[in-house]
Amino acid sequence: RWVLSLECKGSRNFMSALRRAVEVDFKDKDKYKSQGLYLLTTGIPDQETHTISAYVAEACGGFDLQLHVCLFSVSEGTDSSGIIPAHYASPRETANAFKEIVQAANGRFHWFGEAGIFESDDITSIISEMEKAKNYSQKCAFLVESLKQRS
Repeated sequence: RWVLSLECKGSRNFMSALRRAVEVDFKDKDKYKSQGLYLLTTGIPDQETHTISAYVAEACGGFDLQLHVCLFSVSEGTDSSGIIPAHYASPRETANAFKEIVQAANGRFHWFGEAGIFESDDITSIISEMEKAKNYSQKCAFLVESLKQRS
């Protein structure tokens, strides 16, 4: 119930938020085998992608921490109030930037909008597993058929 009382606020100062999360909020990081941070965002950070990626790789490399990003695309070129953001990037540029950051953090990337899911590492992984299962099933069927013909 407490989630319902939360209000959306903040900035796109990704580095400030990440530093706080990693350097302050994860004081007891050595007590846990694995941890994850989830960034829920609608736009690109104000900092350069390569700067963020380098920091994320260093911060997450010291212990088992993954950064996962959920990007929600709103109407192209505007934020939810209709104002063009200070640091503008197209939805594709924004997605590419976060994919690079997530790769540096050994995390997962999910991109969705009002129309549905545009891209998701989890769904890509599931589809890959399904393709492997299908191929394996076809090989098994071929092998069974070959054995039947020998009999």
